[in-house]
Amino acid sequence: MRGNRDSQKSAGKWIIRIELIVLLAFVCAAVSRELRDRSVRQTGQDEEMAGGWTSENGEAIEVSATGNYIKWVEFHATCEALAAAYEMDVASCQEEVHVNWIELLAYVGAKHGGKFDRNSVREIEAAAGELRGKETTMEKLTEDMEYYEYYLEAYTAVLSGMVGEFSLMEDGKWKRYYGLKAFSPIAKGFDYSHYDDFGSSRSYGYSRPHLGHDMMGQIGSPIIAIESGVVEALGWNQYGGWRIGIRSFDGKRYYYYAHLRQNYPYAEGLKQGDVVTAGDVIGYMGHTGYSTKENVNNIETVHLHWGLQLIFDESQKEGNNEIWIDCFELTKFLYRNRSEAAKVGDTREWRRVQEMQDPAVEKHCKKDTPMIQ
Repeated sequence: MRGNRDSQKSAGKWIIRIELIVLLAFVCAAVSRELRDRSVRQTGQDEEMAGGWTSENGEAIEVSATGNYIKWVEFHATCEALAAAYEMDVASCQEEVHVNWIELLAYVGAKHGGKFDRNSVREIEAAAGELRGKETTMEKLTEDMEYYEYYLEAYTAVLSGMVGEFSLMEDGKWKRYYGLKAFSPIAKGFDYSHYDDFGSSRSYGYSRPHLGHDMMGQIGSPIIAIESGVVEALGWNQYGGWRIGIRSFDGKRYYYYAHLRQNYPYAEGLKQGDVVTAGDVIGYMGHTGYSTKENVNNIETVHLHWGLQLIFDESQKEGNNEIWIDCFELTKFLYRNRSEAAKVGDTREWRRVQEMQDPAVEKHCKKDTPMIQ
């Protein structure tokens, strides 16, 4: 009988311990939620915290008590939504109310927590119609949207260099336009295939997610500068092979082009520090990489890997705080603007057919030109 009583006492003690552990877990969770909510409230009240927004599911940004810049971005705008917002922007560019395509996308993003679906196009067109008809303003449309400013800043970082004024050489004269001045990364007339492979597993060197977009094609296909900018990196990388890194003039976007052609990876004369104009030929498709030895074809499939990194603070350029976005839908959207290239004589070189002047290039070059005393 005594043995049974001891067993019952022992079991009772374990039950009490388990109940205490469960209670403690609930208390800790409650405290954690309160601290997190308090942090969000305090951050939202701090006018100096430019990056102090968070989504309901915590995916959009990490709230930091010390940082004042965006820590994370997920870009899920569909090709159809991008096209609808872009067309509303261009259609209204000479009207009294010129709607901004990035603001339209941020409006839908904030409304649905960054998600875009088949209804997004209708919402974009409806909002643009109200704005153009002066029935409302973007300030009124978004006044109750807690995270609109976050989405606006995030989407501006992704898209701000892609639409604007530019000039094309036509019949010996420069003709000015307003519209899409960013290009597909593969020249017009060169076939490719692709699918959404962002985040898929990679194992060379170490296990890691795929942080770019692969476009499979033929060796030597001309690779095009998507946006105007400065060549920040050029040379061999054991993961990317022969690669090019181009930084936008505002410093927010870093375009990464990898696995370029063996023996002849780059456009002739291209070097680090050069300024390139959107639509320029910058290199050629190949399958170099996955080797510490230079100029090695260790990639099985010929393709271009291109990636878009967002940089809100220079500490995010390299390391564990890098922000890379899924470029699949953006690539589909950019298909509407492909730069045509022509072969230069009997060489392996290709050059763009139609010259373009980008005011952003002119502004950057003027800024960096030293004044003569």
